[in-house]
Amino acid sequence: MKNIFGGVQWAVFLIASSIAAPIAIASIFGMDTADTALFVQRTMFVLGIACLVQASIGHRMPINEGPAGLWWGIFIVYAGLVGIMYGTMEESLQALQSGLLYSGVLFIVFAYTGLVDKLKILFTPTITFVYLLLLVLQISESILTGLLGIVSEGDPVDGVILMGGIAVILLTFFFMGHKRPWISRYSILFAIAAGWLIFWILGKAPEAEGAAGALVSLPEMLVFGPLLWDSGMFVTALFLTLLLIANMMASVRVMESVLKNSFSIEAPDRIKQASTASGINHIIAGLFSSIGPVPISGAAGFVSATRTPGLKPFVFGGIIVVLISFFPALMAILASLPAPVAYAVIFAVFTKMVEMAFTELENEKNRQHSYKVAAFGLMSGVGIMFVPPESMANLPSVLAATLSNGLITGTIIAIFVEQLLLWRNRKS
Repeated sequence: MKNIFGGVQWAVFLIASSIAAPIAIASIFGMDTADTALFVQRTMFVLGIACLVQASIGHRMPINEGPAGLWWGIFIVYAGLVGIMYGTMEESLQALQSGLLYSGVLFIVFAYTGLVDKLKILFTPTITFVYLLLLVLQISESILTGLLGIVSEGDPVDGVILMGGIAVILLTFFFMGHKRPWISRYSILFAIAAGWLIFWILGKAPEAEGAAGALVSLPEMLVFGPLLWDSGMFVTALFLTLLLIANMMASVRVMESVLKNSFSIEAPDRIKQASTASGINHIIAGLFSSIGPVPISGAAGFVSATRTPGLKPFVFGGIIVVLISFFPALMAILASLPAPVAYAVIFAVFTKMVEMAFTELENEKNRQHSYKVAAFGLMSGVGIMFVPPESMANLPSVLAATLSNGLITGTIIAIFVEQLLLWRNRKS
């Protein structure tokens, strides 16, 4: 029973933290309501399967998969290429669908050529500190605008939503710090349920749209058309895969630290297997015309907050997400979760990520070295976050997607600066 309730909590957290991406991408590509619902269904199905693949043959840690921010950026860039490089939205989506398969194959090739093992040594405690802080800073804007009830630029602050969001945050911290283990263990589940009730009472909970069609609906394959060869997309996928490997290793590194420091669990070194599993997951995402998944660093905050480091509840969560994706009516209900509730819960979870960041920095012996590296990484990464993505529109697609992502840009610069300092120290 404990594993089942834990699985439900994982499933709710996964869906609540991932559902925004497919809805946003569907909107960018002008999909109608029916196509958007099917796109969300395929995305949730792929994410559930991806969790199970990683848990069985990959890193074997409780790290949920979510839509990769880098792929989200590439989808946005390729939507802007319609009428320039691609005649229709369908042709652009077909190229992206094929690109996911290219990326999947490259993940596996990099795993078995040893490149992944070589990249792992770059993720020192200092780099992990920079990555975690940039991650929190990057997502903080979305969290706070959601808590203020701001949907689009220029919207006024909604005081009712703000007060409801604050109440959910306080409840989340209350449940997380409760003395009774069974309450703190399921704190996220209790917080989301209580938050949903609060927003229903306030009249701010959206009505669940009735799902038309069959009671049970299986996700379709190659919805955007047959696979094709696109040399430009292949180059994009090549660089994107390298960045996604760095993202994956950071998430694995953070979870290893949490398991070791908070639960005295030594996680085995399975980076090669995790990369192979990510390759399989990208191939599945391409076949089911979805978004590329990636292990989410926020899982470490979730595990730390709920004190559930076990793999069984996580596996149950993945199975529940897969099963839910077969029922359009259930997907419609979960999609009606008030966005401020999800943002309030994620706010509480990400406070744990800040704690982890400074814990990582404490593990670094040479603090002056760490401060220099962090200064370069944080200033450049945060600075990029303030640059409008539209300013990158004339750059090559992979460069535009990378430079518009302060998390990736800042982390790469921090790695470069640290390796340069280490090289100078060795030389002297």
